[in-house]
Amino acid sequence: MPYELYYWDGLQGRGEFVRLALEEAGAEYIDVARQSDGTAAMMKLLKSKSAPYIPFAPPFIKDGDLIVSHVANILFYLGPKLGLAPKDEALRYTANGLQLTITDFVAEVHDTHHPIATTKYYEDQKEAAKQRSADFIENRIPKFMSYFERVLEQNPEGNKFAVGAKLSYVDLSLFQVIEGLRYAFPRGTKNFGERYPKIIAVHDAVEKRPNIQKYLASDRRLDFNESGIFRHYPELDQDA
Repeated sequence: MPYELYYWDGLQGRGEFVRLALEEAGAEYIDVARQSDGTAAMMKLLKSKSAPYIPFAPPFIKDGDLIVSHVANILFYLGPKLGLAPKDEALRYTANGLQLTITDFVAEVHDTHHPIATTKYYEDQKEAAKQRSADFIENRIPKFMSYFERVLEQNPEGNKFAVGAKLSYVDLSLFQVIEGLRYAFPRGTKNFGERYPKIIAVHDAVEKRPNIQKYLASDRRLDFNESGIFRHYPELDQDA
């Protein structure tokens, strides 16, 4: 049976980290909300008053009767099945820790345009967003990117991959992070190649992988937009 991925229609968002893993592995999957009545089916499950262990929010996947929610948890589950996680058990936990750090970072990306409340429109918190984004570009991006640059540098198996000697879902997620940051903050990321060469090397290597190339050229790869996590508002961007 194909995997079923549940996420909001029309958005890359957090669901994209899961899509990239499924696409790289050539796994059969259904992007449920993009099907007819798919969003209604997703909402029915989220609002169920009888189904056991319902997820709080998308993304989540169904593998038969099993439901797995949260990006890092989904990838921790899928990684070994898709050949995108280290075979060594200890390194699988290392990969999960790195993915959870990416989860923290993505939450901070979201808060650049919604620093006060998720229930308010961006336009209702624009001034606070400018302050939050300035600090994010000056302090938070370098903190996280420098960390992952060191992770690559100090990988005992070489610095081509984040974990071990083979591509993992963490590398795919780093690719998505760079793609998103470049979309949201083109001025703030223009010197990334000089500042974080190992991360950019991972990004470029992922981009050239045959299955990823096909995916990026297909209509399955949604465009970034101002309803997702990575949003481009020129007034929030600045030189790093």
